Amino acid sequence: MKFILSLAFKNLFRYKRRTLITAISIAVGLMTYILVESLLVGAEQESVRNLKWYETSSARIYRQGYWDERLQYPLDKAIKDPSKVLASLEKNGWKATPRTVFSADMILYSDDFSEDGNLPVLVTAIDPEKDNQVFHFADTLAEGRFLKPRDENGILLGSWLAEDIGAKVGYWVTLVTRGNGGFYEAMDMQVVGILNCPNPNVNRTLLMMDIKSANEHLGMEGSVTELDVFIPDNKELGKAIQDIGTIATSVDGQLETYSWSDLARDYLAALSADKGSSYLILFLVFIIASVGISNTMLMAMQERIRELGMMRTLGVSDQQIRLAFLFEAGGIGLIGSLFGILLGILGNIYLVQVGIDFGWMMRDFNIGYRIQSIFRGTWNFRTLLFAFLSGIILSMFVAILPVRQALRKDIPSCLHHQ
Repeated sequence: MKFILSLAFKNLFRYKRRTLITAISIAVGLMTYILVESLLVGAEQESVRNLKWYETSSARIYRQGYWDERLQYPLDKAIKDPSKVLASLEKNGWKATPRTVFSADMILYSDDFSEDGNLPVLVTAIDPEKDNQVFHFADTLAEGRFLKPRDENGILLGSWLAEDIGAKVGYWVTLVTRGNGGFYEAMDMQVVGILNCPNPNVNRTLLMMDIKSANEHLGMEGSVTELDVFIPDNKELGKAIQDIGTIATSVDGQLETYSWSDLARDYLAALSADKGSSYLILFLVFIIASVGISNTMLMAMQERIRELGMMRTLGVSDQQIRLAFLFEAGGIGLIGSLFGILLGILGNIYLVQVGIDFGWMMRDFNIGYRIQSIFRGTWNFRTLLFAFLSGIILSMFVAILPVRQALRKDIPSCLHHQ
């Protein structure tokens, strides 16, 4: 074995340029895989955080029947006595907040805007005192002020929505909607604040008002359409959902509890497709490495056919020769993997600390990720280990075929090879 390892090491540096070129191709491929995987995992983690903080919360409680009609935002399937459910949740250590979500037409006036007009909007009525226990909108205030309790005429807009319609703090609009029972209601509202939400899906459509004011206009009689609950990251989600559901149904047997993953099924489906691109990159890395190593070993074998014949004449077995060339290929993979890991770590430092600004694309296109501009990477040491081992194992694996072909020749043919 000592002889075989020594022979493989000498052959590894026998053709330095060829070894270096092949190792560089492996290194570049592995570096690309590490950086792309880092960005995808980082984007996934930040998107999930922004989903929970600004869109779905960790868990949500609906009245039975609401889920099936949730896209119509029905007001008649509301939680009748939310205060009792909230009190029971808080007694058991859960932070929760009530919300009422409804659709409306927003009418714009030329007195403030450039021209008269209207557009459909989704209004989220919140409790300004409780909402920040679950969501993080108060931390995103860009202009004006946040909502106050019983803020009768105040609304908040997302910065992208405000930019699209040309709204400023102090502008007046009218919200026309149908209340609980089917009557029409018009609400004159003033923009009191603009929020710059890190979640682009929310920032494009965000319109908030005070829940007590909304419930009076809508005739909700104290009911709300949903209760949102915060679940700390250190708690197991499935058990937490079960506990919250048990508490809610003990107060009102007609309530149902959903996790953030239930509420974000479309996003999770898109995420699965994005993960496929990472595996495709890894597959391409394998192809690059396979071609590079195969060509290197094939050329090496062709140049050493006579040398092989001489070694076999001196009593070196085919198994020893096969191991020597496999170790040589593994050495090339080791060099390429080391360089690839080093380049990947250096590139990932930049991705983690600085990131890449895709704001120019996120503003105009919805690609699914809940990130407004900066995509940052993350550290995943399993990815580094996997990339390192893949470079070595793959290099040895693809060297099997050229070595096998060379060893099929008999000794006289090897000695007479030109």
